[in-house]
Amino acid sequence: MSITAAMVKELRDKTGAGMMDCKKALAETDGNMEAAIDWLRTKGIAKADKKSGRTAAEGLIAVASEGNSAVVVEVNSETDFVARNDGFQDLARSIASVALTTDGSVDAIGAATVPSTSKSVIDTVKDAIAHIGENMSFRRSARLSVDDGVVATYVHNAVADGLGKLGVLVAVKSTGKADVLNAIGRQVAMHIAATNPLALTSEDVDASVAERERNVFIEQARESGKPEAIIEKMVEGRMRKFYEEVALLSQSFVMNPDQTVGEAVKAAAEEAGAPVEIAAFVRFQLGEGIEKEESDFAAEVAAAAKG
Repeated sequence: MSITAAMVKELRDKTGAGMMDCKKALAETDGNMEAAIDWLRTKGIAKADKKSGRTAAEGLIAVASEGNSAVVVEVNSETDFVARNDGFQDLARSIASVALTTDGSVDAIGAATVPSTSKSVIDTVKDAIAHIGENMSFRRSARLSVDDGVVATYVHNAVADGLGKLGVLVAVKSTGKADVLNAIGRQVAMHIAATNPLALTSEDVDASVAERERNVFIEQARESGKPEAIIEKMVEGRMRKFYEEVALLSQSFVMNPDQTVGEAVKAAAEEAGAPVEIAAFVRFQLGEGIEKEESDFAAEVAAAAKG
């Protein structure tokens, strides 16, 4: 039997399953709609994809490292209760481990095979949704590597080894002593966790962000009634302070506020026996950018009481 686009759409509307899954289900059942629905249910696909509309803003950040590379991934769940589940933690840990074998992109990781399941990461997540009964998603990832040096990792308030709500990677380029590089890298990672810098240096700060700050400072200065020449100097001074506060290397080091991060890294070079450079960093905090659905608990109770 020929499978039409209309049939695929109908099955998708009824089950919430993905287009390719619906097409395969119809092909497997000779176009029988009810049989296709049952086929999707037996595979756990309909159950999983029906839940995809629910907000998954909890979960875990997982980090993993090997050699001169490290990865950080975010795997989401609907509730913190599930995030504390051993099965979910194993899932997040497995995805981070698989990520080390790829270029670190979401697409590459999603298509890679999880050794313990012999399925792709995407299909493994779908199976976990069907098994646990809660929406989950592999949301984002990043990978850092260096030719010489280390990529230090840090997980803030870790719930298990390499798992927590906030993870940081710091690429440290140097031919110096690895233990010294790991030590300064971890300290810088802890600093990044605490301060959330916007960029590595002032030159790396997004131009649109800097321009927005500048415009705010200009308007604030104009309200003072000062002449334009004075206003320009005021704005330049405030912009210098802004860059110092948001660019990693110019921030006051939380481990020693008398130093900037850049100065601390330079000092570490003496102990390492070679120049040390912070080449890049990544900071993932759980749920960043996800709009959580706010529920009115009282309204829900009232609605339930009305039956």
